[in-house]
Amino acid sequence: MSDARISLGMRAEAWLARGALALLRRLGPVRSSNLAGGFCRVVGPLLPVSKVADTNLRLAMPELDTSARRRIVRGVWENLGRTVGEFPHIASLRENTPEGPGFEVVGAEHLLAQARRGGPALFVSGHIGNWEMLPPAVARHGVGFASFYRAASNPLVDRLIRDLRDKAMADPLPLFPKGAEGAKAALRWVSNGGRLGLLMDQKMNDGIKARFFGQPAMTAPALAFMALRLKCPVIPGYVQRLGPARLRIVVEAPLELPASGNRQADVTLLTQTINDRLEHWIRTRPESWLWLHRRWPREVMATAQHG
Repeated sequence: MSDARISLGMRAEAWLARGALALLRRLGPVRSSNLAGGFCRVVGPLLPVSKVADTNLRLAMPELDTSARRRIVRGVWENLGRTVGEFPHIASLRENTPEGPGFEVVGAEHLLAQARRGGPALFVSGHIGNWEMLPPAVARHGVGFASFYRAASNPLVDRLIRDLRDKAMADPLPLFPKGAEGAKAALRWVSNGGRLGLLMDQKMNDGIKARFFGQPAMTAPALAFMALRLKCPVIPGYVQRLGPARLRIVVEAPLELPASGNRQADVTLLTQTINDRLEHWIRTRPESWLWLHRRWPREVMATAQHG
C-alpha cells in the first residue's frame, strides 16, 4: 500500500502499537506477560465476545456449571493477554533454562527424525497456549516450517507483527496469505519438499463436516488432501503454558495416514483424527484454548444459546 493510501488513523494506530511494544520490551518477558495477562483477565470477560466463549463452552462441555465457565473464560483472556505480552520477547526466549522465562520441548525426537528424513512435512496445531512459540521452537530443531497468515488491516501494524515474527526465526520462511491463491502457493511449496504448519481449529465455511466436541464442525480439509496426495508426515504438536513466559512445546509422533483406497473417505478420516487430537489437548486445559471465535455452525450455536 502506498503512503498516500495510509490514513492518519492508521498512522496513529501504528504509533500506539509501537509505544505498547516499547513498553512491553522494557518490562521484560515475565513482567510483560503478567501485566498483559492481568489486564486482559479483568477487562476481557466484560467484552461482548465473551458471550461467544460462554456459548461455545455450553455447547462443547455441557457438564460445566456457570462458575466453571466463567473461570475458564477468565483464563482464556489471561492466556491471550500473556501471549500478546510475550510476543515481543519470543526471539529472546532460550530452551531448557532451569527456571524463569524460556521453553522446553517434549518429543524433540520426532523433530530430529524429520530433520534426518528430510522432504515435505506438515505440522498441525491450534490456538493453544502461546501458539506463537511453535514456529521458532521447531525451527531451532532444524525443521522450520512456512505458515498461513492473515495480514492485519493496517499495513503499518502488519509490518510490526511480521518483523517480530521474522526476528524470532533464525531463517524466516514464507507466510502464505489465507485464501485460494495462498493455498495454491502452499501446495507448491510442500510439493517441492517444503514444510508447512497449519492451525486447524477455526471454522471454514466451505470445509468438510467433522465432529468436534461431539458436534458437527466445518473443518478445512487442505492438510489431509496434501498429506494423502504427497504421502508426507503429519506431525501434531501444541504449547503448554508453565508460567509467565515459560512454555512447553509438546510434539507428538506423526499421525498414521489412512490408506483405504477411497480418497474422500481417507480425507474425512484424517481430518477427524486431527479434530480428535485438538479436542484432547483442549479438554486437558480448556482455559488454554481460544474459545472466542465461532467454531460451530450458526444453527448449532443457536441450540446452545437457547438450551
